[in-house]
Amino acid sequence: MSNEVLTWEKIDSSLLLGLPNPSQGAYEIKVKIPEFTFLGVQGQPDFAAVYLTFYPNKKIIELKSLKQYVYQLRNIVVSYERLINVFYDHLIEVFEPERLRVVMICNPRGGISSRLTIDSDWKARGGEEKYRDWMSHDDVWDVVL
Repeated sequence: MSNEVLTWEKIDSSLLLGLPNPSQGAYEIKVKIPEFTFLGVQGQPDFAAVYLTFYPNKKIIELKSLKQYVYQLRNIVVSYERLINVFYDHLIEVFEPERLRVVMICNPRGGISSRLTIDSDWKARGGEEKYRDWMSHDDVWDVVL
């Protein structure tokens, strides 16, 4: 067994597979990843719940490949600030969605918890800010899923 430390550069986006979008109409896909685990920068396991809001174009997310992609992170040493950005970039690159919102809620460590969010609709991310729902901080994930 190798003792090689794997860092964020080793995250393999080729594990993500898209399926043809079966609909040409607009719709929203929500995905919850309740066991998002990775190694923090101190080599200790970190845990988070990740929520994806996805407006597909030509491709939808093949969920088994998403699971395999996420599973590889258990052996990756990375800060959650970098990880959410790498994860977002890979999803945008592979699926080219109309919109992608990623919310990562990290479990408390040392009495501090964190919530990170990226939305492709934000002007700062090159979006047009045509979806205004991100301006509300009322997430209903625990109720819905």
